[in-house]
Amino acid sequence: MMYVWLVATVSLFFSVACNSIVPHIFTKIAQGIIRSQFCLSCPDDMSAVRSDTPHPLSHCHVVMSASTSLSRFIARVPLVAQIVIGLVAAILLTLVSPDTARELGFLGDIFISGLKSVAPILVMVLVTSAIAGQQTNQPTNIRPILLLYLIGTLGAAFIGVTASFLFPTTLDLGQETVSYAAPSHIGAVMHNLLLNAITNPVRALMEANFIGILIWAIGLGIALRHSSPSTRIMLNDLTSAVSFIVKVVIHFAPVGIFGLVSQTLATTGFRALLDYAHLLSVLIACMLVVTFGLNPLLTLIKIRRNPYPLVFQCVRESAITAFFTRSSAANIPVNLALCKRLGLHEDTYSISIPLGAALNMAGAAITVGVITLAAANTLAIPIDLPTAILLSIISAIAACGTSGVAGGSLLLIPLACSTIGIPDTIAMKVVAVGFIISVLQDSCETALNSHTDVVFTAACDQQFHPSANK
Repeated sequence: MMYVWLVATVSLFFSVACNSIVPHIFTKIAQGIIRSQFCLSCPDDMSAVRSDTPHPLSHCHVVMSASTSLSRFIARVPLVAQIVIGLVAAILLTLVSPDTARELGFLGDIFISGLKSVAPILVMVLVTSAIAGQQTNQPTNIRPILLLYLIGTLGAAFIGVTASFLFPTTLDLGQETVSYAAPSHIGAVMHNLLLNAITNPVRALMEANFIGILIWAIGLGIALRHSSPSTRIMLNDLTSAVSFIVKVVIHFAPVGIFGLVSQTLATTGFRALLDYAHLLSVLIACMLVVTFGLNPLLTLIKIRRNPYPLVFQCVRESAITAFFTRSSAANIPVNLALCKRLGLHEDTYSISIPLGAALNMAGAAITVGVITLAAANTLAIPIDLPTAILLSIISAIAACGTSGVAGGSLLLIPLACSTIGIPDTIAMKVVAVGFIISVLQDSCETALNSHTDVVFTAACDQQFHPSANK
């Protein structure tokens, strides 16, 4: 009985996740399961039953109507709120019935399998489309802004890796003690990196070899930069299609997180919550250091005066909005309006702000680096300084491919994990942990990414046009 109701619940979630394609099919599945539990003799068409003829089990129609109302309610609830509900439900279930909570771990396993299925093709399509879609011969006043985007993302990745060494984090991945071959030095890392890079692209996709996927995606993107406009449109459409599938998988996050947290808490106790809190604290602290440390320093170098009035204004008028929208793309109009109020040149910010929404990913670089090193600490994989530097660079490169996809930075963590020998199966469990803390992590990450676009645009605009801003 319990599992039947679980299938009905998952069907309702799937009807919401695919509401633009098959909104009624999975709702009907859920209703059919509910009808089978209440009455096997109820007619399929309840309208055929005369209103003046009492049906002994007609209450199943009421239950089916309630299931339809429930699916509509779920569609109106934001994903963040659904994840919070899943977390609370998992904690309550563990307190009431630990054995049941342990059995429901299969929901988390299904969610992890879904993540594993979409991550390889997502990396391939996103990186190829991003490189192929870059415009050649950008205006010269855009290049300093792009350089700041690159330096800022790399700097954020170094800050994240450094913080992970200073405040190491371990995670409970539900794994028994397993011995993994750790790279002994940077030479071993580079050897494995080159072997993974030179591979068949089909084999790379099948084996989730993210280094090989990245190399092929970069090569295809460069080769397609001078392709016809119709080819670029096709790549954009393919990216949108893959992104849609990813969003469908992400819509199952509340159910998957419910299963993962239930099993983890029932197995290890509530100590796992402290691990999540520690990881989230390190992430947010790194983002604050970038916001009020690295970004003002880079801005000071460009404008040669106190950068904090500009930084505080951008945080107040851009970061707070981005924190709640959780979308850099949705915050583009806010940033454009802020640039106009700052008196910046429209021919500059009209290009740099949309580019920043796609390329300036300091928050994502922090997320990828910190969570990857948390996985390494959990598996007792030693990381030396050269490997840490390489990991920072990989994190920065991976971060640039997260644009426009919900949970994009989390889905690219396996790319960084593969550089230090962490298996894809374990990497996906780490990604699932990332979704547990994404309630705050994703909001803070978006706030950092989005407001930094305006800060760096204003810094370079003030250098080239000193009279444009105060």
